[in-house]
Amino acid sequence: MEDRSRNGAEGPVRPKKLHRVVDPVDRAILHVLSEDARITNAALAQQVGIAASTCLLRVRALRESGVIRGFHADVDPAALGLDLQAMIAVKLAAHARGSMGPFVARMRRQPEVLDVYFVAGADDYLLHVAVESTEALRDFVAEHLSRDPDVGLTETSLIFEHTRAAGRS
Repeated sequence: MEDRSRNGAEGPVRPKKLHRVVDPVDRAILHVLSEDARITNAALAQQVGIAASTCLLRVRALRESGVIRGFHADVDPAALGLDLQAMIAVKLAAHARGSMGPFVARMRRQPEVLDVYFVAGADDYLLHVAVESTEALRDFVAEHLSRDPDVGLTETSLIFEHTRAAGRS
């Protein structure tokens, strides 16, 4: 089924997620994994207080049901020479409401784009980008957003500092 929740416009097609009941043991597993996703299964099971085989089955079920979306390395963009980060609010042009999926696909292919958020409110998307300099940011906005016929308006906010919420370090 297609997502048509935004003014009748077609959005990305998403498979229907199976809702899994997340019990206190699952929540404990998720808490430990959010602190250290590289923990061994044996150590995770010990911290949660269950058998290693049970822990392995629960983590697998959490992944298969979509509760755990993946395990990722949290790379510091500055360590790669990408010293400037920004959030760019993007409002699509009125004629482009049917082009939301292709817009997201184009943005995901851009190496500057770290994350794409589909949001409610005055804007349609927030793009989290990381670049080397203000010139690179200007070039990204000029080349990939201002020239895009589907983009109606952008507003860029620089990120001075980013701190993860508790339990997400």
